[in-house]
Amino acid sequence: MSVSPVQFEHGSSPVFFKAAVAVTSTTAVWRWLFAALLWLQFGLGAGAWAQSIESVLAPGKLTSPHAKYEGECDKCHLKFDRKAQDRLCMDCHKEVRQDVSAKHGLHGLMKQQTCRSCHTDHKGLDAKIAAFEKSSFDHKATNYLLKGAHQKTDCAKCHVASSKEKGYRISNRECIACHKKDDTHKGSLGDKCADCHTEADWKEAKIDHDKTDFPLEGKHVDVKCKDCHKDTKYKDTPNDCYTCHKKEDKHKGHYSEKCEKCHNAKSWKTITFDHNRDTKYDLLGKHKSTKCDACHTTGWVYKDKLTTGCNDCHQKDDKHKETLGTDCAKCHTERDWKEPPKFDHNKTDFPLTGKHAKVECKICHASAIFNQAPKTCIGCHTKDDTHKGTLGEDCAACHDDKDWKKTSFNHDKTKFPLKGKHAKAKCDTCHKPSGNNKTPNYKEAPKDCYSCHKKEDKHEGQSGKLCGACHDEKEWKPAPKFDHGLTRFPLLGKHGPLECKKCHETPRYKDAKVACVACHAKDDKHKKKLSSDCALCHNAQSWKTWTYDHDARTRFPLEGKHKKVACEACHTKPVEGRAQISQQCASCHTKDDIHEGSYGRQCQQCHTADSFKNIKQRPGRAASAVSLSPQHPGSGAVRQPGAMSRLVS
Repeated sequence: MSVSPVQFEHGSSPVFFKAAVAVTSTTAVWRWLFAALLWLQFGLGAGAWAQSIESVLAPGKLTSPHAKYEGECDKCHLKFDRKAQDRLCMDCHKEVRQDVSAKHGLHGLMKQQTCRSCHTDHKGLDAKIAAFEKSSFDHKATNYLLKGAHQKTDCAKCHVASSKEKGYRISNRECIACHKKDDTHKGSLGDKCADCHTEADWKEAKIDHDKTDFPLEGKHVDVKCKDCHKDTKYKDTPNDCYTCHKKEDKHKGHYSEKCEKCHNAKSWKTITFDHNRDTKYDLLGKHKSTKCDACHTTGWVYKDKLTTGCNDCHQKDDKHKETLGTDCAKCHTERDWKEPPKFDHNKTDFPLTGKHAKVECKICHASAIFNQAPKTCIGCHTKDDTHKGTLGEDCAACHDDKDWKKTSFNHDKTKFPLKGKHAKAKCDTCHKPSGNNKTPNYKEAPKDCYSCHKKEDKHEGQSGKLCGACHDEKEWKPAPKFDHGLTRFPLLGKHGPLECKKCHETPRYKDAKVACVACHAKDDKHKKKLSSDCALCHNAQSWKTWTYDHDARTRFPLEGKHKKVACEACHTKPVEGRAQISQQCASCHTKDDIHEGSYGRQCQQCHTADSFKNIKQRPGRAASAVSLSPQHPGSGAVRQPGAMSRLVS
């Protein structure tokens, strides 16, 4: 006899059903099967037929949690509907259904898949179908990320379920659930452990004391918790200074128990009490350095209020014996009782300003009768008046009380405003003593430039005394205001950029001649034959570029061959000024006059400018050939000496 394994496919999990059947032959097998079927049909009855078949075909025994459903396949399976299996699982496992619906916990956060993918049953009573590998389980798949020391903690330390059904699914996430025994505060600070402690180290606290009623400042930051929180009791710890610092109170409570009014957390020895800010009596001057008990002579500072009148403390210092009243502060200050009084002189008819404010009272007030002091400047400053009264007694018109030697006189309000370098010049540079008087004369100082700058006039008076016409107050040497265009020789063309010294050999500028030839004699190729006034032809733009219209500018228009004749052919002698020569033909053509003057000097009456040989026709005559007498130079006949040539009509 042999044992043959029979394999059935149940879902995705194969199981093996082993039947110990003694098989001797094929016929015996079929006989055995037939007998079994008859027994099942007639012995069990029709009602149990289907269930028995399923039991026979089951891949194995259910696990212990499902053992009570052995034989009740419809608890987990529906015929011909494999998808219904997950729904039936969750009908029992309602907590898993809740997690999946809420997408919470391991089952709710994991990728959707069938229940049998992880939990396959029919593996026997001892099978652990819900077990998992703890060491490799990723807690990130849950809603509780493990940090710090939690990562090294054994699962069972936190997953202590109240019943086996809950397993690892439910674990109390509150710190106090696990750390109650570690709570040295015994619940006095509540169950929000994470407000102070971290997962890195339970003993490491991160409490933000600034969010409490007592923020830690100064040296309190470095103090250990136990120094203030005795017996690890953190609630109801007193917030007042006096409770902790009573032994350090040198005042023995006389200055009240509100230490913070004077001390601070940075340094106990540093006093922050501000008498000016915290009381109605400001401490000024020597009052600042006075010890508290010098004024507060009673035992309790805050209970026994002091009077604030000066005379209450300084009655023995009042030399006026109250003749000026008891309000000492009107004149005296807290800096020093003997200090010159701070009497407000500005409320009198003579306000004290500048150096007057620093002068001792007795300098002006010779007697105790203060209103007898003079109010005019000259009353006290007669000896300081170097003008000897020449400018009157109103010293304030020029001087001020800041500095007697520094004047505030506004020269711009005079007839000679100070500009440029004049503004920086010393007064005595212009205002010299006059006569036997050694005092500078301010009223009769000359206003013209020449009076002060005569020695600087290199023109030697030739350009007049109005220096301001060319010079200004900014700089004496450049003459920016001088306009050559307003002179009789405006600078045109290439004359513009020339240096003054090119034409003006000396500062006596008026000595320079305006005639072109004065500078351009060496450039005159005509040697004055065409006039000494070069500008008649040349211009300032370019010497080589010239133009002269003889027809328009003279009474001798150039006609005919005269146009081609060189200028020097007629203008043969040097002249001064414009060229003046005779307009008669004979002036130039005497050598050409074969008549030897017998027909006069008006050659143009017969001859033309086109050609000397051409003879003009007489007016009123018909145009005809003109024959010359044998004696006329144009006839070709030999002229008899001394004979008179005539025209033959």
